[in-house]
Amino acid sequence: MPFPLSETELKKTEEAIGATLPESYRNSMMQNNGGAVEAYDEVWELFPIQDQSSKKLISRTCNHVLKETESAQEWPNFHENALAIGENGSGDYLIIFQEGQKFEPGVFAWFHEDGALVTVAAQFSDLKRA
Repeated sequence: MPFPLSETELKKTEEAIGATLPESYRNSMMQNNGGAVEAYDEVWELFPIQDQSSKKLISRTCNHVLKETESAQEWPNFHENALAIGENGSGDYLIIFQEGQKFEPGVFAWFHEDGALVTVAAQFSDLKRA
């Protein structure tokens, strides 16, 4: 179940990455940290942004974007400058790309079998919450 996220907690993740997340993604996660979206005719479960503000929220965000991206990087075709923000339950990820000290607004589906990329949204706010 998604829940609000403070700007302070979101900035901790941005500092760990060394880049600013896209505005529409930031705004959405601050309102509903986690949940699901529809993209490419599938429902994708969003990884929350880590929230260390309480023991309960630490537990609820243990599968946060940084941890899940680290796991995704074990795939041979996963992009080095990608951040995994969601998954479809079949090993495929929703990703955004880091360009310097910021992330680009576009959202892509990355497919683990062949490393294919498909643009699913020009920006995160274009995705429908499931």
